[in-house]
Order: sequence, then structure tokens, then C-alpha cells
Amino acid sequence: MNKNTNYESIFREIAAEFTDADDCGEIATYIPELGKVDPTKFGIHLTTIEKSHHPFGDSDEKFSIQSISKVFSLTLALKILGGDLWQRLGVEPSGSAFNSLVQLEYEIGIPRNPFINAGAIVICDVLVSCLDDPKAELLAFIRKASGIDTIDYSPEIADSEKQTGYRNYALTNFMKDFGNIHNEIDVVLDLYFHLCSIEMSCSELAQAFLFLASGGINPMTNEMVVNPARSKRINSIMQMCGFYDEAGEFAFKVGL
Repeated sequence: MNKNTNYESIFREIAAEFTDADDCGEIATYIPELGKVDPTKFGIHLTTIEKSHHPFGDSDEKFSIQSISKVFSLTLALKILGGDLWQRLGVEPSGSAFNSLVQLEYEIGIPRNPFINAGAIVICDVLVSCLDDPKAELLAFIRKASGIDTIDYSPEIADSEKQTGYRNYALTNFMKDFGNIHNEIDVVLDLYFHLCSIEMSCSELAQAFLFLASGGINPMTNEMVVNPARSKRINSIMQMCGFYDEAGEFAFKVGL
């Protein structure tokens, strides 16, 4: 990173673009608890592998990270199963909605990738099979990977998702029928809903994923989270599938 770069100025330009825009998205009211979020909050936080921090706006405001958390569950499942994980799901962009039932039926219960809902649910099924206390051990892994001991689930958001997650119940039952869910549906989805409920701030997120920018090692703690080869593969899946059906458009706009 260029030490002379004025990140504050760059962040202000970005914030100004959103301030003047009329189409900045909508609050996710399909999960009632998420509908309570203050839409005026705006934060950016850049953390470099050289350990320098560049905060802006509400970067210390905690929020439910939702599908961002699926990177952590994938990382842990890969550490446990290695390449055998790919017998249960793929690594291809879906080209369909993140909660599509149609694609899942066409592909006999094998999700396209670990980031769409069906794929993340299969990952949770793997963790339920392999861990004695999945919720506690997943949270412990995230805390260790990030070097932040205060990261936690939001029981309120997890419960809100559980009460309204009809499509996720349908996806899980569908995969159970195809033999790709091995555990009790309620147990698997309880882990999934808690995974998505994890609360972090922009500053915590920036630190938590440093290991993917430095060959699998968190430079803040010098802990190896994953080996370099798996770190590269996770980054590849994030680039191809991380924005769901807009991953290609994002890569094109950024110039990746």
C-alpha cells in the first residue's frame, strides 16, 4: 500500500456518491429484525497486511454480517474435510438467485457453490457431522481466525431468521430428499441461522479477513488460519461466486 495515499479523501468521495444517489438499496425487511437497522449509518474501514488502519464514518458500528459469514464456515469445513468437501457441492457461479429451488432440483440436490444459501446449508450440515458442539466451535474458530475475542452471534437475529426462513427450510428439505443433508434439518438450520446472525463492525471485518490477503496467515496474530493453497482457492471462489449472480459484473467493473 502507498503510505502517501490520502484514504480519508477517497472515502469521502465514495460517501458523497452514495449521499447523492437515489438507488442505494433497501433495508432487508424479509427478516424482521434486520428491518430495524438505521439506514443512515455508513462506514468504511481499510486494514492493510502491514497492520495500518484507516477508519471512516460508522466503521465501529456492529451489524449482522449475514452471507459474509459463509466465508468462515467454508474455511472451517475445508480445514476439516479438505478436497472431500467438493463431493457435496460445487465451485461454479450459479447464475441464478441465491435461494433458487429450480436450479437445485435440476442439479439433483448438489449446490453450485458454498455461498448461495443451499451451499452454505450443506457446509453447516458438514460441520454438524464433524463437530461435537458446532455453534461453539464455529464461533471459537472465527474468533481465533480474526484475533477478536468479542465476536458473537445475535440471538435476536438468529431467532428472527428461524421464524421467517421458509425458503431455507424448503431448500434443506429438498436436499435431504436427494440425500445431501445427513443430519436433522432443525439442527442444521439452527447452525445456519446463527452463522448468518454473527455481528461485526467494518473494522472487525477488515481484520478478520486479512488471512485471505496474506497467504492464509493473520498478520495481526501470526496465526495460520489455512494453508496458502486453500487461501488461494477460497479467494477464487469469492471472486467467481461471492456476489451471487452479479459476480461477473463486479469483476468487470473493478477490472479483476
